[in-house]
Amino acid sequence: MRARHTIGLGILCATFAATPCCAASAEAQKSAQQELRDERAFQSFLAALWPKAAARGISRTTFDKAFAGLTVDRSALEAIVRQPEFEQLLSAYFTEAVSGTRIARGRALAQHYARELAAIEHRYGVPRAILLAAWGMESDFGEERGDKDIIRSLATLAYTRQGNDLYAGELLDALLILEKGALSRERMKGSWAGAMGDPQFLPSVYLKYAVSYSGKGFPDIWNRAPDTLASIANFLSASGWKRGLPWGFEVILPANFPFATLHADFRDFTASGIKSADGSPFPQGRATLFLPAGARGPAFLLSDNYWVLKAYNNSDSYALSLGCLADRVAGRGGLHRAWPRDQKLWSRSEKLEIQKLLTRLSLYEGTLDGKFGQASRDAIHAFQIETHDMPADGIGRADLLQRLRARAGTGD
Repeated sequence: MRARHTIGLGILCATFAATPCCAASAEAQKSAQQELRDERAFQSFLAALWPKAAARGISRTTFDKAFAGLTVDRSALEAIVRQPEFEQLLSAYFTEAVSGTRIARGRALAQHYARELAAIEHRYGVPRAILLAAWGMESDFGEERGDKDIIRSLATLAYTRQGNDLYAGELLDALLILEKGALSRERMKGSWAGAMGDPQFLPSVYLKYAVSYSGKGFPDIWNRAPDTLASIANFLSASGWKRGLPWGFEVILPANFPFATLHADFRDFTASGIKSADGSPFPQGRATLFLPAGARGPAFLLSDNYWVLKAYNNSDSYALSLGCLADRVAGRGGLHRAWPRDQKLWSRSEKLEIQKLLTRLSLYEGTLDGKFGQASRDAIHAFQIETHDMPADGIGRADLLQRLRARAGTGD
């Protein structure tokens, strides 16, 4: 197969070569020729997918129509390789995500879809406020679905990441959606990474978890809110959501709390003097103490359902914001304790060095990725306990990196 614009690009290259003024544009001509070679390689890559597509039950007609005129999406390449100059503090992400506007919109939609939400909650066991919060977090209730050509984006990412089958698999799943007739080629729009519709499902997730609220026809997560809400509920339920268990609680720590552990039963944390900020009783089961801005900021006890929220997006900023947004939609109040104004913002390279130093000290066995999750917080907590650095909040003070360097004997 050949992209339609490839021929035009070849004509342009020939024209440049024959025009005297283009002698001064050799670099531009070289770039255009390289782009042409890339596009030809891209077309060869797509053509080579046919045996796999056929094995999935995708017809030649669907295959050819999906890839007709397709070119590399440079913007997708830029998005996947773009490295931010700094990472946003969780508190900044939280403030933007749990906004007054989003809370009000969630409450209005809770009333509008009260009957459907009640039925969905009864069927799947996921609270309606959680479903609305996920809808708001993913696409701002359908206002920000993305307008990228899903097939083009996934084809580009599959082509440039040929050592990873993830994107090629998602691309074939997108073709299967077209083959089933669930969506037209023109309507398959979404994010640069292939996430689609109001719940921002990847094609594989759509095929596995998207459901029709009415039980009739294909799930329409683009135009039917009940389908979106039921699909989110089905995904969270299948991911292990425990019926009747809150995602977590904002809590108040007693004075002189020892921070001996970040993991215990709810009853053990209760015995240590921790109380929920709104007076709600704690359930039974295991809990994790999470202090996203350190001991001076808000404190939370997380239940098993918090980690189910991270199955949707493996980010503490996302999961904590979703949980708190759900609480606000359900009518529960704001944070009992404000975010500190002088939080330390670690760069990705500094986080990576901290992980490496903790590994060297035999305190960390997680992935060296420059991203702080619970494994990193547990390792920092262990270091704080070992060095009697109180409060051992799993976050550390601004001099954490210097203290680790000194302990590991690496200096500055």
